Amino acid sequence: MAGKKRQLPRNKEIKKQKDSEKRLRREEREKEQADDTYIEEGDKEVLQDDTTDAMANYFSRDITPKILITTSPNAKLKTWKFCFELRKCIPNTEIFTRKNVAIKRIVKQAIEKQFTDLVIVHEDNKRPNGIIISHLPEGPTAYFKINTLEYTKQIKGHGESTSHFPEVVLNNFKTRLGHSVGRLLSCLFPHDPQYTGRRVVTFHNQRDYIFFRHHRYEFKKEGEKAALHELGPRFTLRLKWLQKGTYDSREGEYEWCLKRHEMETSRRKFFL
Repeated sequence: MAGKKRQLPRNKEIKKQKDSEKRLRREEREKEQADDTYIEEGDKEVLQDDTTDAMANYFSRDITPKILITTSPNAKLKTWKFCFELRKCIPNTEIFTRKNVAIKRIVKQAIEKQFTDLVIVHEDNKRPNGIIISHLPEGPTAYFKINTLEYTKQIKGHGESTSHFPEVVLNNFKTRLGHSVGRLLSCLFPHDPQYTGRRVVTFHNQRDYIFFRHHRYEFKKEGEKAALHELGPRFTLRLKWLQKGTYDSREGEYEWCLKRHEMETSRRKFFL
């Protein structure tokens, strides 16, 4: 018995080593299955491209974000409700009642009025089911499907948002495409967070699903770790396409488009 007991620590070490090896092999497989444009942090070529792309005007602080939110034509109550919840999350935002105005006309007027980004919430069966985000005046433009959505009042124990500029956290956008999408999402928010408000907006990419969360840091007692109090809403996005320039359904040039057969050929291949 004593001999067996002495071997237990050794057995634990072997198991720990095997688990570590499995984890490393899994990580390597995921890297192999990732899009071939997987990038490392600080990639010089990517950093150089960032200085000349269509979103460089935001990151060079040449513009102050000013966002216009609208909907698909004749949107219903739940879609409008989602628009108002987005306005609560994104500072310096205005909502436009679209009616039947064409998107190209909205884009033109938004540029004239110096809006920096346009957000269009689409609906199906009287519920929001997609979002177009277009950086103005030169793009890019992305369309995301809304996979899940919980309004603020559906979140148990939710807090109340304030007007402070939030900190924006982007997690796990590791490819060239993911990098572009992360930059596009960043453009919606002011450059300098107001940390006194302790608000944080998170876009977390996991297997090409982008999880949106809106929290506030709270300290229960002095010296203790901060807790997160969810403010809402809560939703999940899936990128469907990325287009150069502003939205053009007929002649737009697509940088990337999710194809059905690519989704089916490998569940381990990720694009963001």
